[in-house]
Amino acid sequence: MDESQARKLIVEIGRLLYERSYVVSSDGNVSCRLDNDTVLATPTMTSKGRMTEDCLALTDMNGQPLTDKKASSELAMHLLIYKMRPDIKAVCHAHPPHGTAFAVAGLAIDKPILSEVILTLGCVPLTGYGTPSTNELTEAMKPYVEHHNALLMANHGAVAYGADLWQAFDRLETLEHTAKIAILAKTLGGAVDLPSDAIEKLINIREKAGYLTDSARCQACGYLHDNGVVCGAGEVSHPKAADRGVKVSLSREELIELLSQAANLS
Repeated sequence: MDESQARKLIVEIGRLLYERSYVVSSDGNVSCRLDNDTVLATPTMTSKGRMTEDCLALTDMNGQPLTDKKASSELAMHLLIYKMRPDIKAVCHAHPPHGTAFAVAGLAIDKPILSEVILTLGCVPLTGYGTPSTNELTEAMKPYVEHHNALLMANHGAVAYGADLWQAFDRLETLEHTAKIAILAKTLGGAVDLPSDAIEKLINIREKAGYLTDSARCQACGYLHDNGVVCGAGEVSHPKAADRGVKVSLSREELIELLSQAANLS
């Protein structure tokens, strides 16, 4: 994709993020890697719903500006992902309400409840908290970037990335849709996990189809468990489970009230 096409697409995706309430005000940021040393990114302090093609910023892979436009202060998050994942060419960071609700509740999106999510996204871990726009945030992300295509950041939001801008956006949209379904299922008594053999079949399908590689098999820690069971496919506890935070219990009435408030805000 050339720079002109990338500018048009970043503006289009910015509007979608804003219209779907994945961001408000000047929240969020989007970028695209144009070549080995050039990144096109959304500007600082600008609503993603009101961007123009000429306001986007160009930087090198160290974040040094190549024009007079200033990139988002959270560009370091994007650059970390590009450096750790050469296959990634685009990044979307936003605060989608349901996904972010998981992040502020200290929960990962890692329950195997939807076959399509296992096929195309995999589990979404919760990273430790890091102050936005500082290296605390990127340090908290480092253990997870290599083995995931989307992350929740504690008390912050979500980031998804892919081989192109549409794939990055689609993964963010899938994350939010999954979080919403999980919250709604909670009001009906809780979601039912897919059985272990079904998960293994889905993982084999996604690897053969090229949706995800085998590096995503045990995404929470980056390795297969000793008994060969992948994350979500059994009751094996994993060494970093404590890092995900404390689970929060709500009554049915409390959860319905929260959902009602969220619907009124969207």
